[in-house]
Amino acid sequence: MAKDTLSRSLHDVGLAAWFGGTLANAVALNPASAQADTANGTGRVANTGWNNWTPVNAAAIGAHLAGSVGELVGNKSRLAGQRGVGTTALAKTGLTAAALAVTGYSRLLGRKVAEDTSVPALAGTEPASSTPDDVSKAQKQLSALQWVVPALTGALIIVSSLAGEQQRASEVKKGFLARVTRSGR
Repeated sequence: MAKDTLSRSLHDVGLAAWFGGTLANAVALNPASAQADTANGTGRVANTGWNNWTPVNAAAIGAHLAGSVGELVGNKSRLAGQRGVGTTALAKTGLTAAALAVTGYSRLLGRKVAEDTSVPALAGTEPASSTPDDVSKAQKQLSALQWVVPALTGALIIVSSLAGEQQRASEVKKGFLARVTRSGR
């Protein structure tokens, strides 16, 4: 079995940044923006923070996806021959697709909120009474979605740990034997 250090590194570092950055922004940036001196300042702080994070997040997601493809290519024989590996790969793919969809939709909402960088707000995802209706609606949606991305990427970390366990020599042997004995029936 060939080493896939680059693919694994891109996969893991990209996923770690995607998970950690979105969690940090939900836990820290959005609530901390409420400490600005004015409602307009609150919007400015939150929007600036999220706008600064966006290119880093995009790079992290790109690294993760490139690493994921590399891992799939590097593990194609295990995908075909080891029982359970295909199911794990499908679960990872589904979680990745869901996380990408929610991240993309959140970015669209974030762009609406950031059109006016100093839109009044009580916190990053909490509109003020003077927040325009369309921005208020986007902030309310973002209030929930800010937790969905870390939940999905956190689940992806867990499934990736399972995939790593499936690469132990004892698991590979059991998986190949299970596949052979099952197909022989």
